[in-house]
Amino acid sequence: MRILVLGGSQFLGRAIASHACAGGHDVTCAARGLAGPIAAGTRFVRIDRDEADGLAPLAGETFDAVVDVSRHPGQVRRAVAALKRPGVHWTFVSTISVYADNRIPGQRADTAPLREPVAGEIEHSTEAIYGAAKVACEQAVGDDAFICRAGLIAGPEDPTGRFAYWPARLARGGEVLAPGSPEDAVQFIDVRDLAQWIVHAAETGLTGIYDGIGPIRTRGEFLSECASALNAFCTFTWVDRPFLEAHDVRRWAGPRSLPMWLPLPDYAGFLTRDTSPARAAGLTSRPAGDTARDTLDWLRANNGPVVGLSSDEEKEVLAAWHAHQPYVRTGQSFAR
Repeated sequence: MRILVLGGSQFLGRAIASHACAGGHDVTCAARGLAGPIAAGTRFVRIDRDEADGLAPLAGETFDAVVDVSRHPGQVRRAVAALKRPGVHWTFVSTISVYADNRIPGQRADTAPLREPVAGEIEHSTEAIYGAAKVACEQAVGDDAFICRAGLIAGPEDPTGRFAYWPARLARGGEVLAPGSPEDAVQFIDVRDLAQWIVHAAETGLTGIYDGIGPIRTRGEFLSECASALNAFCTFTWVDRPFLEAHDVRRWAGPRSLPMWLPLPDYAGFLTRDTSPARAAGLTSRPAGDTARDTLDWLRANNGPVVGLSSDEEKEVLAAWHAHQPYVRTGQSFAR
């Protein structure tokens, strides 16, 4: 197949291009080329999607499949107008941030309510605005495409440093600050598994709307599996939401955060999506330990980003927790 990836120079876009190229497809990556190198073996075409005629370098070319990962409705509308034709398989990578209700567990892509779409372009990107922009993008693409609403994407080359916090922290061993409780839900997808599924969708002509995210795990299972894969010796001390918030430990991502942690019950549904339709349509997920090990190897080889609590910040919060509850020491040890 002749596959066009609109992007292809960073993380998921590059993983899609790389997997498609490895499968023998003729892959073109069209981008500004500023985010990073294009996947080896692919053809690069320089475009600027912010310009009205930014897709002109692709004029006259034909493709069997197009993959778009944009978050900007205007870019998506222009791509659809210029490139979407009968017989061309179209993939749009959306996000689970399109959903309006994050509190109810077990929601499905075909029934969950969506945010209202943005009316124009986005200049900043809170979760709500990002999700609303992706809704507008989905509407521009139409219902004859493969719309993959990705969850938290993890693995090598992740530029956010979000998932990477945990393998980097577990590899150091010792007492690990863990948010919430061991029963809290964790849900993510390895970038390579998501890329493989997106290429599979193009190969098989899959259409429809799916949540592209892995199985639900408990946080205790996730941390223990990753620690085991890394041969790490760790003790997990579980600290509740009120205490974390009182000590300015932030949620989800960024400096002074515990990544992949979202407060309950506000986000009880965000990481508990029912992805059985995606599984039935060919999405597979490798073990969490494999993702953790490969991510750590990439971090060490490439000095990749890690974002979250610093070592000193974690020690300060743990010390305050033990002073606050001197007779409570919770945790489990994993030694290899």
